[in-house]
Amino acid sequence: MSEPLPTDPEHPMTGNFTTADLIDDHGDTLRSCATQFHQYGGHKVFSGPVRTVRCHEDNGLVKQLLNSPGEGAVLVVDGNASMRTALMGDMIAESAVTNGWAGVVINGAVRDTVALAGLELGVKALGSNPRKSAKDAAGRLDEPVVFGDVAFVPGEWLYSDHDGIVVNAKKL
Repeated sequence: MSEPLPTDPEHPMTGNFTTADLIDDHGDTLRSCATQFHQYGGHKVFSGPVRTVRCHEDNGLVKQLLNSPGEGAVLVVDGNASMRTALMGDMIAESAVTNGWAGVVINGAVRDTVALAGLELGVKALGSNPRKSAKDAAGRLDEPVVFGDVAFVPGEWLYSDHDGIVVNAKKL
């Protein structure tokens, strides 16, 4: 049984859209991410302006950013598709909810998946691993990251639902 679409299109953490309809309406102006993610968060449909972190098996920057005001943004984390350690678990995700983030897309692993499912946050990741990551804050913030044939550029808009992720230069 699929989750009903949110009813408040202005809510920063949801939207009244499907990515398939957005592609139908806007065609090649949208970039569609080819990476196949699993849904882990309580919000299956989410959108917002992109913020980025590039890191490898170290979630220090992810934690720092999600502990700051999100203002409805979506954090895109390029973890180099590493599945060796989780880049986010329930405690960091709870801080994202508290700080008003719409979602997190991780090109890597998460942990605490049962707890993530109960949070009012969009979460997509490649998979899960219970192993903790390093906490050195090694990496880079708010630079374009590329995976799944898409460049995720800070300030552009990400739209995510059951079918996938699309990105546009501006809010639709």
